[in-house]
Amino acid sequence: MRAARAEGPETQRPDGMGPWRFIVWFGVVSLLADFVYEGARSVTGPLLASLGASSLVVGVVTGAGEAAALGLRLVSGPLADRTRRFWGLSIGGYALTVVSVPPLGVVGVLWAACALVIAERVGKAVRSPAKDTLLSHATAATGRGRGFAVHEAMDQVGALIGPLTVAGVLALSGDAYGPALGVLAVPGVAVLLLLFRLRARVPDPEAYERQATAPPGKPAPDGPAPPRRLPAAFWTYAAFTAVTTAGFTTFGVLSYHLVRQHLMTTAWVPVLYAAAMAVDAVAALATGWVYDRTGPRVLAVLPVLAAAVPALAFTHTVAPAVAGALVWGAATGIQESTLRATVADLVPSPRRATAYGVFAGVVGGATLVGGALTGALYGYSVPLLITVVTAIQAVALVLLAVMGGARRHGDREARGAR
Repeated sequence: MRAARAEGPETQRPDGMGPWRFIVWFGVVSLLADFVYEGARSVTGPLLASLGASSLVVGVVTGAGEAAALGLRLVSGPLADRTRRFWGLSIGGYALTVVSVPPLGVVGVLWAACALVIAERVGKAVRSPAKDTLLSHATAATGRGRGFAVHEAMDQVGALIGPLTVAGVLALSGDAYGPALGVLAVPGVAVLLLLFRLRARVPDPEAYERQATAPPGKPAPDGPAPPRRLPAAFWTYAAFTAVTTAGFTTFGVLSYHLVRQHLMTTAWVPVLYAAAMAVDAVAALATGWVYDRTGPRVLAVLPVLAAAVPALAFTHTVAPAVAGALVWGAATGIQESTLRATVADLVPSPRRATAYGVFAGVVGGATLVGGALTGALYGYSVPLLITVVTAIQAVALVLLAVMGGARRHGDREARGAR
């Protein structure tokens, strides 16, 4: 199933844009988009508070936004598969995000700001399954792991630049949110211009996958095969992902511990988060490279890292606590890249956007469980928290082993769908 074929004449588009160039340019799009929305998300809490929001309102609004960003993909994924309008949904979702952010700093009314925060997250839900499907076609020619890893690494560059830019403008403007968020309109416009340019250059990215998977000497087949049900291996994989995510400590709980135990001042928490994002990018590139050579076996490192996070982070010493946060970043990088690459290998093209939507719903539900579980156990007993998380990750490893057998059946289904 894995395609690690190097880019060559057989995978070149008539317009000259090969799959690697497509992935890199789409990575630039994601970099600029992260510049916009991660810049805004870094100050969402203080911004809403400045408009009179209580901590409850901030929690509800941000929670509703994340629920929308993941849960609505259960709708947008099947819609993308039915309509095959992957470019339209991608551009529409990005447009909703980039037009929602700059007004946040000037609306001056709490309800309007809350609506814009949620609208930005809805934009992510609209575009993500379609965007991941477009990328999956190009990664069929470059190697799934490496392709998604390069995209994730570029994505994280934007996640670093955006918050730092907003912080700099806030410092220069005396904490004025208008200019700090208004400056994000510039990368937002660039996102849309690049997307329209990419669509014009590569209107049918699925051709990358058809060419990469066509038997030597035979022409690539035209169009997708009739839709089929999601393969059994995908559901086993979704169960593995749900379990390992349900035992994954959130950065919110980590940062709460660091500040509460006086291991780090509040001002240093964003710096640690930025360092974790840098580790995220490196881990994505490393595991993506290994994935293209060994397959999903490399994912066994994810439960191990997830189990190590609370054991390191919830200590009362700075060095291991910081190490735990960096391990959290490494695990997050694998979640954001190699997990997505595996979905593309397990599910044939006609049902891939649906699979990405279902997968996002599974991750969203498991993230909610994981945040609640680790947060509650942290307040009750840290040793118990470490024990429970370790047990959960052990179950995840068992499910990953089970998936190895189910995947062979999924491979046969995918080959039959081509």
